[in-house]
Amino acid sequence: MKIKLAKSAGFCFGVNRAIDIALKSAKSGEKVYMLGDIVHNEDVVKLIERSGIKKTRKLETGFGKALLIRAHGTSLKTLSKAKKLGYDIIDATCPMVKDIHKIARKLEESGYKMIVIGDKLHDEVLGIIGQLKSKALVIDTHYNLPLARIKKIKKAAIVVQSTQNIENVLRIVAQLKKIIPKLKFCNTICRPTRIKQEEVKILPRENDAIVIIGSKTSANTKRLYEISRAINPKTYWVNSKNELNPRWFKGLNSAGVTAGASTPKSAIVDVVRYLGLLA
Repeated sequence: MKIKLAKSAGFCFGVNRAIDIALKSAKSGEKVYMLGDIVHNEDVVKLIERSGIKKTRKLETGFGKALLIRAHGTSLKTLSKAKKLGYDIIDATCPMVKDIHKIARKLEESGYKMIVIGDKLHDEVLGIIGQLKSKALVIDTHYNLPLARIKKIKKAAIVVQSTQNIENVLRIVAQLKKIIPKLKFCNTICRPTRIKQEEVKILPRENDAIVIIGSKTSANTKRLYEISRAINPKTYWVNSKNELNPRWFKGLNSAGVTAGASTPKSAIVDVVRYLGLLA
């Protein structure tokens, strides 16, 4: 069985950067805290915890402490509260996510009602809407659009969660254009996501089976799985080699492998080695 590993599999620039910043901050001697997980991957979370960084649910007195802002970013309200409480801020927000923040704020200042296409409860989306003075409309699917709210909007601008599927986004935009008289669309899906999604549209056509590696909590990994499975039903989503089933590959000639942006290299290597043994 031939094994094809996607060139873009694994960490993107933003995740790599956030982990590097986190590990360096852990060695600074300062007490470092984080609201939630740095990225959506259990192995990476364990690595960060072992480095000494503490995860907290609530900000308390921050003097002598630092708050690490995760790759997904955070709201202006949280940032302001942390500073007032005395925390030093270590910002590991992905630069591409910060660009979305800037775009959203500028568009709102220009008088646009802001619409965010993304997963409603995802940390990145909460960070984006948390940049704005007024309440943004968040849309996650072209099904069941909140038409009553949309019909009241005369002028709006759209930004997109960086890891969204462009096909889903364009369906939503097409529907909104029919309703909102003045609509500006900013495609803020990041370049690493676009590359990963383009690759995962090719792999399922060229291989008998596809393995997607990544945490079930990872939105970008979920998107890769959905795209691949729509093309090739023999698409399997695993977090590690331990979840692979040899029966999936019996009698097959090839398997394609890719991984989400928060999946560590070690998990990818383990899966590829395991599949190599099946060959």
